[in-house]
This record gives sequence, structure tokens and C-alpha cells, in this order.
Amino acid sequence: MKRFAALYRELDASTATLDKRAALIAYFRATPPADAAWALWLLSGGKLAGGGSRKIANTRELRDWGVGESGLADWLVDDCHDHVGDLAETLALLLDDPVQSADDVPLSDWIEQRLLPVAGLDVELRRAVVVAAWRTLDFDQRLVFNKLLTGALRVGVSQRLVQQALAESSGVDIALIAQRMLGAWTPSPAFLRDLLSTHALPSDREQPYPFFLASPLETEPEALGDIHDWLVEWKWDGIRLQLIRRAGGVALWSRGEERLDGRFPEIEAAAATLPQGCVIDGELLAWRDGDTPLPFGALQTRIQRRRPGPKTLAQAPVRLQVYDLLELDGVDLRQRPLSERRTLLQRVVEEHADLRIALSPSIRADSWEQAAASRLDARTRGVEGLMLKRLSSPYQAGRRRGDWWKWKIDPLTIDAVLLYAQSGHGRRSTLYTDYTFGVWDGDALVPIAKAYSGLDDREILSLDQWIRANTLQRFGPVRSLPPRHVFELGFEAVNRSARHKSGLAVRFPRILRWRHDKQPPDADSIEQLRALAR
Repeated sequence: MKRFAALYRELDASTATLDKRAALIAYFRATPPADAAWALWLLSGGKLAGGGSRKIANTRELRDWGVGESGLADWLVDDCHDHVGDLAETLALLLDDPVQSADDVPLSDWIEQRLLPVAGLDVELRRAVVVAAWRTLDFDQRLVFNKLLTGALRVGVSQRLVQQALAESSGVDIALIAQRMLGAWTPSPAFLRDLLSTHALPSDREQPYPFFLASPLETEPEALGDIHDWLVEWKWDGIRLQLIRRAGGVALWSRGEERLDGRFPEIEAAAATLPQGCVIDGELLAWRDGDTPLPFGALQTRIQRRRPGPKTLAQAPVRLQVYDLLELDGVDLRQRPLSERRTLLQRVVEEHADLRIALSPSIRADSWEQAAASRLDARTRGVEGLMLKRLSSPYQAGRRRGDWWKWKIDPLTIDAVLLYAQSGHGRRSTLYTDYTFGVWDGDALVPIAKAYSGLDDREILSLDQWIRANTLQRFGPVRSLPPRHVFELGFEAVNRSARHKSGLAVRFPRILRWRHDKQPPDADSIEQLRALAR
């Protein structure tokens, strides 16, 4: 645990990516496989135990145990938490260091032998394990231990940075490491051994490829050069996935690294006639008839249904719009140019001849002005804008700037009033940065969106001070506020929703600007928002 706590301290103290990577390389080279596997799991966003009854401790229990162990009054612990902003750090600060240093227990032993065995058991058994740890760990270890319990191990390290460190320390290609880490895996020395193997493994054939992600286009498209060097497509608003046809079976993998087998049986049935050794990248959309997909809300009705019934299948039929071919006849095509992959994909789709798996059409444009004109038609087609892909580009892993761009349409906007706020996460845990906004429904304000991005540091600090001085009520971590400030919000679409109090759900809301020039009565109404709904 001492080595992992030292790594956490070093990562948290550094803002330089190269320094963080060097710290990770040194850690993985010097750490036993069992601890290294758990460190990889935790730094990649993994949690120790499931939610609900399988948690080791919830935040209320940790707070109460901290009160009892520190001997401080409830209100004082709560006040400290309010100022620090992070429960794990608050408890680490309030508890004393042990008088005498205890023997160092490996990270894997803490997790596998002490914490996981009590997950979901009687509260006193779980409390005994946690309090015993507090009494034996120094501050650095206690902080990391608490963060393992709260699931808030945020330290400014991306999964790709961890993969880069592993690639450099092992000599294994980062693309292969990223592929082997996709989907569900269990941290263990065996997994780490296979992850860093320089030999091809049978399990490699069961995994999807890491997705290639586009970057937002932040300049005029003319800066990209001759439009004839680019493939122009619609930017679909669905679920990005890879369809894998290998070893006689079909697998659907989402970009979120989840297998969707069984949830979209019509796509699996349609894929059964695709050639073996075939991996296709595309977008899953709710689609009934014609040239326009159904709103994303229709697709949402199916996402969590593992075995949809006939009624669900009839109400929200789906189609896979495919736009890249990553493997054919078992041969990895990712390093071949997009123009060649696209030609092969078109042949596969035409020979397949099933409307449930369709080729995403290219958009004919002889100039960027013509492409811009097509982009203006995007919202009426139910898409988010255009994709621009360099025809000579390979299929890379992750978000690599330069070859794939998303040229999204301008967002829909509305002026809304700030109603509630709560503290953020990680480095923003001491500031109120998560906001709830409402619009007018008659004489009342009804919540319509939550947003936490769009303000600069100066605006965040100013608003945080106002929130602390003007709180009306507290509901756990949430503060209700007087209707005083108006903000312009941007979002991609508005859909009807029976699950929301307003009857509407907005897609990807964010703050565009703080409207100091407007008063709450000037904010928009629910009728104006309904008019934007699909």
C-alpha cells in the first residue's frame, strides 16, 4: 500500500504529463504483478465493489464511523467536509496517524483479503475492517484507502496515459494493450501477464478493436485543404458500436466497452450472413422507414432491455449504419487507407443485401461551400452534422487529431434560470460547479437540465461565492438557490420524455454564457422548449 500511496501522491502533485508517465513506468516496473494489476484496475476507473448491498461502505456510514473514531461532533465533521469538499480527504485529515508504523500490507492483500470479503456483510463487520485500517495507516495511505472506498480515485490520469506507460515499460504495442483491456476483466497476475504478452493470444480474437474517435472541428473547413481528399458523411446520433463476425458467432460491442449481445436481435440475425473474420464499425440507430432515423429517445427505450419482446421490437426497430471495415477474412485492415477500407466495406454490404445493415452514405460535395450547405440540412435529417475523414487515413486508436473531424451543427439554445447547485468532483470538489437550470411554466420555474461545463475559472469562483452566501435550503449535497441568475444553455436536441418532470429531455446540455444582461423574468418558457422538441 505504501508504494501505491506514494504513486498517488506523485501523480496528484504533478501537472506535467511526462512526469506522470514517468511515475507510472517506474511503478509498474518495480511493483509485484498482483499489486500492479489492481493499480491498473483502479487507475483505469475500476471500483472495488458493486453498488447497493455489495458496497463495502456508503458515504453515510463512512461519515458516521469517522465521527465515532475522531471523537468530533457531527456538525464539525460536516462543516469540515463542506470546506474540504471530498469525504475521503476530510476523514484522512481528521483522523490521527498511528503512534507506531505498522508493517506494510500489499495493495492486493488489502483489497482481496480484507475489503472484498466483507462487501455486503453486516455493518459491524465492515466497520471493524475500515476502522482497523484507519488506526494502522499513515495519512498518505489513509487517503488512498478512503478513496478506494468512496470510488473517487481521480488523480488526473487518463486510461490512455496508463496504457502508454505499460507499453513503454513492456515493449508491447499500445494498440494491442488497449484492445486487450476492452470489456470486462478481472485484475490478477494472470491478466497482467496476458496483457503484456508479446505473443498473439486466443483471447485477442474475442476482443473488439479500440475505437477511433473524431475531434471537434474548431477551424474553418477550408483549412483542411482540398475537399476531394476527404470523405464527407452524416454524423449520426446513435450508439457507436463494432459488429464482430468471428468463429461462427456475432458480437456487438459498444464504444463504452459493453457487449450488447441479445439486446438487438434483429442486427445479430442480419449479421449472420456476413463473411467470417469480419469487423465493422458503425452507428446503431432507431429507424423505421424512409431516410430519417427516429429520435435518440426511441433508441433509449431499448438500451437496458437485455431481451426485448415483440412489442419493443415493433415500436423501436433499429438499423446499423456502417462506415468502416476494420477486419475482413481475419486480416487486420486498420493500417490501410480509408478509401480502400470503404471500397471493401461497400462490397461486403452490397453482397450482404440486408436493410438492417446499411452503408452510411457519402455526401457529394465539390467544395467546402457545398458541404456547408449540406450541413445546414442536418437537423431536419435527424443527424448532428457532418463527419470529415481523410481518405488516406488509417484507423487509429482513441482520439488522434488530424484525420477525423466532427463538424457539428450549431446547438439549439435557450435562456434558463439557475435553481440548484452541488459541488463538483476531483479537483473541483471544493467548488459548486454542477448546476440545475429551469424555465418558466406559467408562474413557476420547472427544472429542465443539469450542466457543469462552459464557465471559465473566474466565473466559477464568482458563482461559487454567491451560491454559498445565498443558499435557501440544503438537500444532502444539493443547495437550492433564489432565482437570480440567467444562463444561455446549448444542447443538441429536445425529446419528449415521460421520465422527466418537465416532460422533456435535452441532449448534451452545456453552458454557453452567463447572461448578466437578463433578469429571471426574461428567461424562456417550457412552451418555447417544447417547440424545439422532435
